[in-house]
Amino acid sequence: MRLWVVYMGLTAAAWAADTGANSASVTFDKDVLPILQANCQTCHRPGQIAPMSFLTYQSTRPWAKAMKAAVASRKMPPWFADPQYGHYTNDRSLRQSEIETIAKWVDNGAPEGDAKDAPVAVQWPEGWKIQPDVIVPGPVMEIPAHPKNNVVEWISVTMPTGFTKDTWVTSVQIKPEHPEVTHHICIAYMPHNPNTKMGVPQWQDKERDEDGAAIPEKGPTFGGGPPRGAARVPREGATAPVSSNGGAEDCYLPGNPAADYRGLKAAKLIPAGYDVFYSIHYTPNGNAYTDHIQLGFTTVKEAPERRYVSLAASAPMDSKRFAIPPNDPDWLSPPAEATFLRDVELVFMMPHMHYRGKDAKWTLEYPDGRKEVVLNVPHYDFNWQLGYDTSIKVPAGTKLHVDVHFDNSVNNKFNPNPNKTVYYGQMTWEEMMYQFFGVVVEKDADVSKIIKLTVPLAGGGG
Repeated sequence: MRLWVVYMGLTAAAWAADTGANSASVTFDKDVLPILQANCQTCHRPGQIAPMSFLTYQSTRPWAKAMKAAVASRKMPPWFADPQYGHYTNDRSLRQSEIETIAKWVDNGAPEGDAKDAPVAVQWPEGWKIQPDVIVPGPVMEIPAHPKNNVVEWISVTMPTGFTKDTWVTSVQIKPEHPEVTHHICIAYMPHNPNTKMGVPQWQDKERDEDGAAIPEKGPTFGGGPPRGAARVPREGATAPVSSNGGAEDCYLPGNPAADYRGLKAAKLIPAGYDVFYSIHYTPNGNAYTDHIQLGFTTVKEAPERRYVSLAASAPMDSKRFAIPPNDPDWLSPPAEATFLRDVELVFMMPHMHYRGKDAKWTLEYPDGRKEVVLNVPHYDFNWQLGYDTSIKVPAGTKLHVDVHFDNSVNNKFNPNPNKTVYYGQMTWEEMMYQFFGVVVEKDADVSKIIKLTVPLAGGGG
């Protein structure tokens, strides 16, 4: 027995020594940098949304302990889909082995290692995330430093595409010059109307309370006609965007990648002579800016195998059906629902709410009655507008049902005022329940007959 105890002790000591050696061998250049390149540098580099850069050892080392804490708690990289449901091709969450590698590196003093072990630096694009074949000039926008009530209403602008023939686009990037004040830019493609004034900003001045929220008694809080009092810029001859989802074909959101359909062997069709309808939302920061917006496309000469179609569904937007009570920590919104009228492949899902958004669950009910949860986001965070790429064959007759809860209580650290009723609105301190999704169909499919919405959309979301 004594010999066995001695043997076990020596074995344990050897294992501990080996573990220490393995931990000591973990270096930035050989082990950590590849993880950062694959999962973190998209945001953690100069000019992007993250406040620190992880491109080099020198810029990463001061953040080593914070990095360990963030990945151990799975706070970073941001990824909120419940792993019990669905399969997502863009899952950015770290494997447990990668988390352990970073932890070992930090615990051993975060050594740099040998530069010859480092992978080749990723050549991240400057400004353009795609390499556009065509760049279309967008509108030039003036953002005031101190607007009334610190609110810049949503702005609509129409610009020509300049496309003289039908064009299949395989990726799209909307590029503002000043992302620091750009909340979103959504676009739709629409037939040219000779009465529409190109490049002229238009918006609706809404009557707002002391918190900057639109007042339901004074007019629609979202969409609809102008509130009491005339629109600040006339809309003579303006046409509504012709879009399969009610107004948002593609969107710019800080930190999100450009829309890219090439991996799906798909493209979007922009007919000859169409214009681009922009819906723009700025958040002023005390400085005045002139924002030159650009629109970049990659294109193909021949029609692709399949066509990508952007869609959306929403809860009711009127104040009688969408009104979050004060101090309610778990208010269930009326659902967003749609019925698929034809066979499709569901390839993209993105819940969108504002500060009080709490969770979102997407369920498909198939024609045979079977129900499948395809996305569950139990802890929604408005600061991260994440889209989830997937591949689900959806037969005609399937119903999409999205349930969303909102937290309008003091427990919600982002809640600006838990003591008031919150309505559907355009500003971040108001609320939305707008669900984006994308499907792929045959290239010659009628995109106007893909879904039937239970609640018609009143406009794009963002």
